[in-house]
Amino acid sequence: MKGQGREFMDKTKYQYLETSDQVKGLPQPPLELSPNKEGGIIDLPNPKNVKGKQILLSDAINQRSSIRTYSTSPLNLEELSYVLWCMQGVKEVINRPATSRTVPSAGARHCFELLFLVNNVNGLRPGLYRFLAIDHKIQRVNEEQDIAERITQACLNQRFILTSSVTFVLTAVRYRMMWRYTERGYRYMHLDAGHVMQNLYLCAEEISSGVCAIAAFDDDKLNTVLGIDGVEHFAIYVGTIGKRK
Repeated sequence: MKGQGREFMDKTKYQYLETSDQVKGLPQPPLELSPNKEGGIIDLPNPKNVKGKQILLSDAINQRSSIRTYSTSPLNLEELSYVLWCMQGVKEVINRPATSRTVPSAGARHCFELLFLVNNVNGLRPGLYRFLAIDHKIQRVNEEQDIAERITQACLNQRFILTSSVTFVLTAVRYRMMWRYTERGYRYMHLDAGHVMQNLYLCAEEISSGVCAIAAFDDDKLNTVLGIDGVEHFAIYVGTIGKRK
């Protein structure tokens, strides 16, 4: 008897794929979700201005590890801007249209939106924010007092989320990938998520910070807390960052 994972791998083979909406000539979805009508939009500093250690890539790779205990020192806004750019920064919008970013993506589909919980960042109130990657700005999404606790509970009560400076939640907009790749796109989403998280690990080394990737979460609870439907738009990966002790 095949398990669900084996069935997924089997049914997403090329021979089972339907004709994509791209091939059918249907319009592609937007490159990015529109900002919410409510919630202030905040400009970010130029990510190139971050004062990091100028660490060698080989050293960053060698030193990289999962860190779950952080100091009480905050990240500053320049560091947050740099990390967001490393994870989902847009280098160029090209004519296809498509975005060229700091991470690879299958067919340049870049199906992700980046939400993040701020706990300890100089210049930002605690709460849930969204990265507007094309304009390199952020928007407040939720400043309810219990939002950090609710996200933590949805992540199986992993308490280091509350002591992180920032917890990132990578979410996938399904049709942005499916428009081109149909059901095989689910494979590519998870591959692309790994590219993003590796960039988070490596850039954290430059700003004397530690990261822990989290794949253990209650999908339905986390999607509900984030205010997304869990079908067309759903959480796919979580990662914390904070200054090393």
